Amino acid sequence: MERPILKNKIYLYLTEFFAGMSVMAVELGASRLLAPYFSSSQIVWTIIIGTIMIAMALGNIYGGRSSDKDPNPDRLYKRITIAAVWIALIPVVGKYIIIGISALIVLTVNTNFLIIAAFAACMIIFVFPLFLLGTVTPSLVKYTVDSLDDNGKVVGNLNASNTIGSIIGTFVPTFISIPSVGTSITFLIFSGILLILAFIYFITGRVKSKTAIVAAILYVISCIFGHSNSFAFWNSDLKVEDESVYNYLQVYEDDNRVVLSTNVLFGVQSVYMKERSLTGMYYDYAMAAPFMSGIYTKDRPLDVLILGMGTGTYATQCSRYLSDMNIEGVEIDEKITDLAREYFELPESIKVTTYDGRAYLQGLSDKKYDVIMVDAYQDITIPFQMSSVEFFTLVKDHLTDDGVMVVNMNMRGEQKGDINKYLADTIAAVFSEIYTVDVGYSTNRELFASNNPNLLNAFAGNIEMEDDIELMGMMNTVSDNLVKYEAGDNVMTDDKAPVELLGMKVIDEIIKEEVADFKEEYGGMSISEIIESDVF
Repeated sequence: MERPILKNKIYLYLTEFFAGMSVMAVELGASRLLAPYFSSSQIVWTIIIGTIMIAMALGNIYGGRSSDKDPNPDRLYKRITIAAVWIALIPVVGKYIIIGISALIVLTVNTNFLIIAAFAACMIIFVFPLFLLGTVTPSLVKYTVDSLDDNGKVVGNLNASNTIGSIIGTFVPTFISIPSVGTSITFLIFSGILLILAFIYFITGRVKSKTAIVAAILYVISCIFGHSNSFAFWNSDLKVEDESVYNYLQVYEDDNRVVLSTNVLFGVQSVYMKERSLTGMYYDYAMAAPFMSGIYTKDRPLDVLILGMGTGTYATQCSRYLSDMNIEGVEIDEKITDLAREYFELPESIKVTTYDGRAYLQGLSDKKYDVIMVDAYQDITIPFQMSSVEFFTLVKDHLTDDGVMVVNMNMRGEQKGDINKYLADTIAAVFSEIYTVDVGYSTNRELFASNNPNLLNAFAGNIEMEDDIELMGMMNTVSDNLVKYEAGDNVMTDDKAPVELLGMKVIDEIIKEEVADFKEEYGGMSISEIIESDVF
């Protein structure tokens, strides 16, 4: 079928360019859409990349066969139109689909909950539009190759256009659109680009298309209802809901505290207590580290470094309860530091460096500290480079002779070979004194490591000198529950640190425990019966 615009190869190259750009933008948007519910771990990225490659491969096959069978270009641009509308609808319905799939998986599957739920969500939400965009390249080859004399050049130019578009589509969402306007509007922007591309084809070719008219209507509806960046759609009183280059960010407040959650909707990553009180969380237990390092026996202030500063809960609590401390932090996400200053009253006097924790120790600091707090682990999003024996050796090299490292391990599990056992074994390969304490009413476990054989004696002596009754009670709780760690041989290295797979096992166990009672009561019922019951 003759369409004058197809004689303009620049337009065809632009089609390839924007198709490639949109695929990568959707892929990066997918990671952000899933992160608040499933985290942003390598496992989730693997699922996203795998499902998208499946979609593109199937699209390539179908596009080639379809263009050979019926080389009508109208069909290609209708497919692009449908893909664009589907992408525009993702911000409207995507989060509800994820919640529904997650609930269904939890009720029907006994293991690998997050893997299966994330994979199912990707398949349902993203495969179809990317399958349609996968048909673009083989279809355009059909319309652009005029003869065998230049087919190699033409196909090369098409692929180059697609690749250049993909490159730009990788950088623009990450560094411009998502941090500036959010994931939802990013989907709408790239959907709109595809629609404009298709509409140009239909208008210049004078093609009457009901698909285009319906698409325009649905796009407007999506812009009205899908522009919100809210992932926690059931909350209406959040102080902040935002996105940075690294994280989904959520700040909420009540009468007693201000809380930060990142990437996983239901977690607490940082908390600020409005009253001068303990948090009731792992930060309180971690304040044992300065006592272990000999806080009262030194004639100088303690030097404390926090890797994974967050909004500065540990720094704030140490400043409130323990005097004479020089505290500095390292936080990779500058937006979190900005939130710390604005909502969590982190003093300007506490220096925060925007950097990766390990890279900071490796290249920016030659200072030795009395206490180093490692608080960079978040569910299964555990940076492998901060879990290896090489990393903990760096920490040791930056500690004073009687210095103490405290590590927050936030997925306490009891399985043989779980993530905490691997982390503790790895730390034990570097430090001689290892003690752990489980945080009450949570899944956190604090680990204290040092090469000072008198660590416990220093701890006991310094507790007795504490005159704050509340803090002394907390330190006695830590002392009473400290357990000396018996090291195994599960040592992780830069070459081999399967932190995410290990973390996934612990999360499976936690989910099993959480839904066990629910399954016992409703396990024999159908989905419709559960919906009709009083559970909802």
